[in-house]
Amino acid sequence: MYPASSTAYDRAITVFSPDGRLFQVEYAREAVKRGTTAIGIVFKNGGLLATDKSLPTRLINAESIEKIFKIDKHVGAATSGLVADARRLIHYARVEAQRERIAYNHPISIETLTKEICDLKQMYTQYGGTRPFGTALLILGSDKTGTRLYETDPSGAFTEVYAAAIGSAKKEVEEIFEKEYDPNASFEDALKLAFKVLKKTGEKKTTYETLDVAYVLEKDKTFKRMGREELKKIFSKSK
Repeated sequence: MYPASSTAYDRAITVFSPDGRLFQVEYAREAVKRGTTAIGIVFKNGGLLATDKSLPTRLINAESIEKIFKIDKHVGAATSGLVADARRLIHYARVEAQRERIAYNHPISIETLTKEICDLKQMYTQYGGTRPFGTALLILGSDKTGTRLYETDPSGAFTEVYAAAIGSAKKEVEEIFEKEYDPNASFEDALKLAFKVLKKTGEKKTTYETLDVAYVLEKDKTFKRMGREELKKIFSKSK
């Protein structure tokens, strides 16, 4: 991937190459690109996260594969990359969310939570003896400012987005979003778009049984995971 001259600069996270690159951060991004595709969409009065949990073998219990996590009542995240790294970040995020409730007696804002997570990510790119987190997160939630969706990077950078993808099919999914995303779409229309892009970009046949979908609506500000029967009903209509 990189010329031989790069080897002097990719052994420690704290060493910049002459052209200003941190190779370990770039390698962490490659780990994300090899991960399962996860998508986030903000629609009218809410937002959703979706990922395809296609299994390499029928010997694996699908319920044991978790790619979407609830952080607090009003916020959750989808992951791609190293799931163990993602779990560490999710645990940290849950603690920060509870600290906010205890200290200030109100739910943490989605922007503040994202900054806290990304500050931790950035710290792991700055000190010797550590490595960057090999995972990206899509953080979705609803607070007093409305529905917010953020995409985070292993470097600690983050961007607020209306629709985004992380993982192996990021480029292909976002090309579809560029053409078809509608900020005024209904919940059901957003779900159909999510199913459409996952079916187009999945490595294996995508069915409602392999999908994991969670959503939040502004009216109740509650992050919920969709049940199998709900998914089956809407997935059949999207064909």
